[in-house]
Amino acid sequence: MRINCEIFDLRAFQAVVELESFHRASEALNISQPALTRRIQKLEQAVGITLLERTTRHVAPTAAGQEIMPLVKRMLEEFDGSLFAMKDSGSQRRGLVTMACVPTAAFYFLPTVIKAFNKDYPHIRFRIRDLTANEGLQAVARGEVEFGINLMGNSDPELSFEPLIDDPFVLAIRRDHPLAAFDEIQWPQLAGHHLVVVDRSSGNRTLLDSALARSNLKLDWFYEVTHLNTSLGLVEAGLGISVLPQLATPQDEHPFLVTRPIVNPVVTRTIGVVRRKSATLSPAADRFIQMLLTVWKRAEN
Repeated sequence: MRINCEIFDLRAFQAVVELESFHRASEALNISQPALTRRIQKLEQAVGITLLERTTRHVAPTAAGQEIMPLVKRMLEEFDGSLFAMKDSGSQRRGLVTMACVPTAAFYFLPTVIKAFNKDYPHIRFRIRDLTANEGLQAVARGEVEFGINLMGNSDPELSFEPLIDDPFVLAIRRDHPLAAFDEIQWPQLAGHHLVVVDRSSGNRTLLDSALARSNLKLDWFYEVTHLNTSLGLVEAGLGISVLPQLATPQDEHPFLVTRPIVNPVVTRTIGVVRRKSATLSPAADRFIQMLLTVWKRAEN
């Protein structure tokens, strides 16, 4: 289905939401309030839903308006970026890359790729939303971002997944911990130690629990946290040990922490690029994904 609306309709909606006033928005856009109202009405008719709640003193987005706002903002920024790109040439090419990324990949690997990309395209900007796996998939599906770096396991038929790397779960411990004496760890060896895990809302926890259940194993945890960084803080303080993806652990030599592989079974998560099957990537995003695939697969080998 084709939705008939204009760029200025989207700008009108964005201005009203951000300025919280038809009067201020009309002044900012240099149009009359009746003209602004017609723009909003036209957009609402095009999408078939009410986007703004209006009273004599107050204007605010409806639930649907709040949901559509990130998509509107991205569309306008990409449109403006495309206009800049048409004016520029060669190394001056501009654009905006919007992505959702699981925090572990955003923190440790992504900066390496962006640094390499910036050398070739110094004027392309990035908007990175570090979200949980489920939140990231939703952001891609709703069009709030162009693509995501996420865990495999999505069942949405509208999304595609291209694997990048297998990231194994490892044991993070202090250097002075008794288990640090082993080159590799068996799951039963975790018994009797204060184990730190992320809560069940995490895609990592779901994946880990499911894999262990197939081997009739279960994590007997002592601390349950929301963020992986918190688990590392508890380990560093000597309060426990933690099972977490290798990418979530310090990649360089750490003064207090070490990691050990856990075997029988080895549990891994597959990280890759998620995108909407029906969407066409912007030139900036397409160039970045190609570099991402090249650099990450080279790192894996």
